Amino acid sequence: MQIDIQTVIQYFQSLQDNICQALEQADGQGKFVEDNWQRKEGGGGRTRVLTDGAVIEQGGVNFSYVSGDAMPAAATAHRPELEGRRWQACGVSLVIHPKNPHIPTSHANVRFFMAEKDGAEPVWWFGGGFDLTPFYPVEEDVVHWHQTAFDLCKPFGDEVYPKYKHWCDEYFYLKHRDETRGVGGLFFDDLNHWSFEKCFDFVKAVGQGYIDAYVPIMNKRKDVGYTEAQRQFQLYRRGRYVEFNLVFDRGTLFGLQTGGRTESILMSMPPLARWQYNYQPEPGSAEAILYQKYLKPQDWLALA
Repeated sequence: MQIDIQTVIQYFQSLQDNICQALEQADGQGKFVEDNWQRKEGGGGRTRVLTDGAVIEQGGVNFSYVSGDAMPAAATAHRPELEGRRWQACGVSLVIHPKNPHIPTSHANVRFFMAEKDGAEPVWWFGGGFDLTPFYPVEEDVVHWHQTAFDLCKPFGDEVYPKYKHWCDEYFYLKHRDETRGVGGLFFDDLNHWSFEKCFDFVKAVGQGYIDAYVPIMNKRKDVGYTEAQRQFQLYRRGRYVEFNLVFDRGTLFGLQTGGRTESILMSMPPLARWQYNYQPEPGSAEAILYQKYLKPQDWLALA
């Protein structure tokens, strides 16, 4: 099977452009600054970061294409069929940290991986998804997020949304805290059971779906006032984001193990975060409701 990775690369670059444009428009002030980089072992990328916008405190939207002659041991331990194969990987990854605690942090990525060996069929798959991490969640925002995810999955089969929603709840879970990172969304990996074209179409739907899901929430919440106490709670909860990315996130670990560009990989970190020993929210408070209601997997569309 001939896989044209250049077509995937071109789409991911245009998706990066479209997401940056949509977020700049919603912010109204900030602009993404581009940092082009090359990887000595093969490939490179475009890191785009927006700081101190009117709405976005810090956000990054990265495109990368990397390649190599051999997979890291961490990857081949789980996929022995990849041993001895040349590999290529490309994708778009983003994290947006708004300043206003009433706007959730959001994350999305779409990616493609291919490994080849002379005389053998290429091994390939897509992965990606998006998830939402609110601090002061509004139920209608969470329902809108999941409704958008449901709608984009629907043309690909009735089983797709429940499967990838469940996978997201399982993946973005902090085992040592016994809580989800946020309210979930979609997560998928190893996607190759459809034709290449259908898998690619699904990834395109996810890329556009992120814009459709997140920008309306930004626009709806960006003018809501907040207190210093709410800001401090946001910084405390951002600490959970750091914990997840450094301890569990496979993309972070893969990037570091394959000699990726550290600045771009760790762009997902919030600009400010804090930790507090044995924090307990006030009973009945908005902070307590986050823990009691929102950091547990559930059928959000049942609330629609």
